[in-house]
Amino acid sequence: MTAELVRGQNHPLSQVRLEVRVSAGRPVVAGATLSDEQGRIRGVEWVAHPGAPTLSGLEVSKQAAADHRLAFDLDALPGTVHRVSVLLALPTGVGPVRFGAVAAPFVAVTGLDGSEVASYTITGLDTESAVVALELYRRQGAWKVRAVGQGYVGGLAELLTDQGLPEARRLADSINEAVAQGLARSVSAPPPRTPDADRSRQAAASAPGPDQPYAGPQGASGTVPPLQPPSSSPYDTPGGQGATVPQPGYQGGGTAQTDPSAVPQPSAAATGPVDYSHPGRQTSAPPPPPPTAPPAPPGQPARPVAGDATGWSMEERLYNQVWGMFEDLARTTAAYRSAVDFADSRMEQELDKALSDPRSRIGQGDAAREAAQAKHADLVDQARAALDRDLAQLTAEADVVEPALPAAYARWDNPVWHGYRVPMEIPMAVRLGDLHLPESEELSIPMLVRLPLERGLWIDSGRATLEDSLADSDELRRLAMDTAVANAARLLAVYPAGEFTVHVIDPAGSAASSLAPLVRSGVLDGPPAAGATGVADVLARLTQRVDLVQMAVRGGAADSLPPGLDTAEQLLIVNDFPHGFDDRAVTQLRYLADEGPAVGVHLMLVADREDAAGYGPLLDPLWRALLRLTPVPDDHLADPWVGHAWTYEPALVPPGSQVLQQVLSQVAAARRPWNR
Repeated sequence: MTAELVRGQNHPLSQVRLEVRVSAGRPVVAGATLSDEQGRIRGVEWVAHPGAPTLSGLEVSKQAAADHRLAFDLDALPGTVHRVSVLLALPTGVGPVRFGAVAAPFVAVTGLDGSEVASYTITGLDTESAVVALELYRRQGAWKVRAVGQGYVGGLAELLTDQGLPEARRLADSINEAVAQGLARSVSAPPPRTPDADRSRQAAASAPGPDQPYAGPQGASGTVPPLQPPSSSPYDTPGGQGATVPQPGYQGGGTAQTDPSAVPQPSAAATGPVDYSHPGRQTSAPPPPPPTAPPAPPGQPARPVAGDATGWSMEERLYNQVWGMFEDLARTTAAYRSAVDFADSRMEQELDKALSDPRSRIGQGDAAREAAQAKHADLVDQARAALDRDLAQLTAEADVVEPALPAAYARWDNPVWHGYRVPMEIPMAVRLGDLHLPESEELSIPMLVRLPLERGLWIDSGRATLEDSLADSDELRRLAMDTAVANAARLLAVYPAGEFTVHVIDPAGSAASSLAPLVRSGVLDGPPAAGATGVADVLARLTQRVDLVQMAVRGGAADSLPPGLDTAEQLLIVNDFPHGFDDRAVTQLRYLADEGPAVGVHLMLVADREDAAGYGPLLDPLWRALLRLTPVPDDHLADPWVGHAWTYEPALVPPGSQVLQQVLSQVAAARRPWNR
């Protein structure tokens, strides 16, 4: 039975190989510190964190995530270690800055089989940004767990200083740096799925998630989405959930007496029950039920059906279903890897135990080794069988989901593009490629990114890390620009006519061949900007647009924008960055990367990170603000649950296909009457 701990309570541990599982609802940093009998950390080598995730007997996650699995082998810890502290912290510079603004984190100590030993919900936090969640401590030769919940307003630096680490500030800075780099590589988690009964049906497919900027009514042409005035409803107060709604007659600050004559009285004509419905909340019939699979034969899994997830429309159901497949594959692979690690550790322990006795080393060593290896093979086979079963089910689901995807979610070789028409609404998301894991190379999950884009894209034109990748740098640069053009064309294709504008900066004119489909079709805002003058002109116009829209939003004066301002979403493609860019241009790009997405201006850089290293730390904030994609398969993207290194494959147009030209020609034809 699981022991549900409260703050300060302890519980004995009957196992030495454990996992601590963390569920926080939002990405948090998880780490652990080792300390001696006096509770002091002897050095930075006694701290496990995303920059150094592995210590003897201990492993933590490599990045910030909403869910963590921390592995412990208490017998493998150094003998001088008497306490292990599990710590959580909010990432700096991203999202909330205090635990009081997020859901209470939940931590559980489990065995390797997943059975819970003890759990603890960390409540009572407010302004703290770091917290010691649990302690695993040694007492009279046995291990126990204690619920701590000690928070620190000063973050990791204050926490580590309190545990006696002299280099606390420097180590905290390095941890935050490692977390920032991990967030730049990560795939954003999907927005939480809201129960159908609590959702109001919108004109478009779905409302944006909590991590997406407000985009206004999607599909509303001729308006700047972020300029919608804020609602005056008392339910939309900054206090969020639990905010108090002022009642008539109550003035606050004591028991003020109210004149009954001053309170508006209902008219005589107002008869019948009071309508308690929210005046700003739309009402509609519940969504139709999702399709159901036909009954499966006894003993067989249910046959998958496309669109059987929750949602108001088929588009939203497919979006949720794809994300569900992504999460299922992440978790089943994590279970397989954990089982293999357990089998490896068990075999090592059995061999060590058998060979530690001198009497067993003579004549019995081979037999013990064979027995341990047989048990290891049996455990691995069982884990692989479970993985193969799950992979078969996910593959069958992918086979029915892929053909049913709309154009925004589909690959370029999907037949849905043959019947393409310029849409009237902005879709929920767009496909930027595919993701797969080493254990399931035959199964790819679409990489869907919510619209409007929350952050820009960085297409890496540098040398790939895979041994079988193309080695020619010129070919990689061409492929990177082809990837950028394919993604830009997809964005143009999924937006309504006149609601998406693309600008291109090509300082040296080296991307003319890759840009030819965009130039020939006439979908660009103007010819690619070249030279210092062209670069400065484009950056100045987009920077001015961000300034104007921000001032209008802050001043609540959307009508004061210049009449000729392009209210469409803006995408700037920059080739061969940072060559040909001076300090002013770099500063403007950093400004667009930070402030642009909130007001509809997005970046897509085609650059080699290694070439830019010579510019020093000036460009580091810019790289971190962008999502890195590659023109060739590369295992660099991490999921928000267990931190797998997913292999990303770009969404390129098949060789010899004319689908890109056909789609762009329709987009250009639809834009002509719009631009008159």
